[in-house]
Amino acid sequence: MIVYIVRRLIWGVGVLFGVAVVTFILRYLVPADPARIIGGLRATPQALAAIRHQYNFDDPLPVQFVHYMGNLLHGDLGPSLTLGTGVSSVLLARAPYTLELALAGLVVELLVGIPIGVLSALRHGSIADRMAVLFALCGLSTPTFWLGPVLLSIFAVHWTFFPAGGSDGALALVLPAITLGLSGAAWYTRLIRSSMLDVLSCDYIRTARAKGLPWPVVVRRHALRNALTPILTQIGLDMAYFLGGVIVVENVFAWPGIGQVAAIAINNDDPNLIMGAVLFGAIAVVAANLIVDILYAVLDPRVRLE
Repeated sequence: MIVYIVRRLIWGVGVLFGVAVVTFILRYLVPADPARIIGGLRATPQALAAIRHQYNFDDPLPVQFVHYMGNLLHGDLGPSLTLGTGVSSVLLARAPYTLELALAGLVVELLVGIPIGVLSALRHGSIADRMAVLFALCGLSTPTFWLGPVLLSIFAVHWTFFPAGGSDGALALVLPAITLGLSGAAWYTRLIRSSMLDVLSCDYIRTARAKGLPWPVVVRRHALRNALTPILTQIGLDMAYFLGGVIVVENVFAWPGIGQVAAIAINNDDPNLIMGAVLFGAIAVVAANLIVDILYAVLDPRVRLE
């Protein structure tokens, strides 16, 4: 197990290095002048030259890359040209909000999707099964950029049950979490339904029933535990996606997370902030995949990581 974790950590560092290289190169392919962003449209050529010298923009590209990687190893992502502060401090300040929203969205996905999927599998072919399939289709077909404004219009404007935006209080988290988790809940419904149907047709389920075990015990101890194993992969992917910053949801609800930072960086052509947001998302993906692989071995003894 330890050897596997160390090997995956080394691989993760390689992935992050590759992401840093690609984003650094793409930074110079974008037709935007960082000095112009800092100095403004009325900056004189002398002022622009001074800004380029101050931020090392006039150095050769390899020198800038070495300087950037050296700062990166010390946790310094450079200054944000738009916000006027360090990118590292901005991401660290916004990360808790994104984590809070990611966990809330995941809770909505699991609390809604898994029970409906299990019920659909246990009542295969019934009206409940068909309603669950219809819910899954509707949820997967509903985009977040449409659902978010609709929920705001109904529950924050027409009926003022929840705040219209921001992050003040627990109520402000409800609508963003529902918007984020509804399509995921529909996906979990389909996934757990398919997995449960496969498990319920296995020989060990029939053997457990033949030994006289009650049906609820068979479902809880044998069927559900094995059916939930494929869910781990999807949970890891969802958490990585959420932690990388959900741009649409965070901007619709004015949620001060990484996604809102990424939107600010893109709209203002802020290269350091863009690169920082991309690296943060890459770290979330690497960490989520490592955690999921370890949980696989813990929950399923048949899986061996070595």
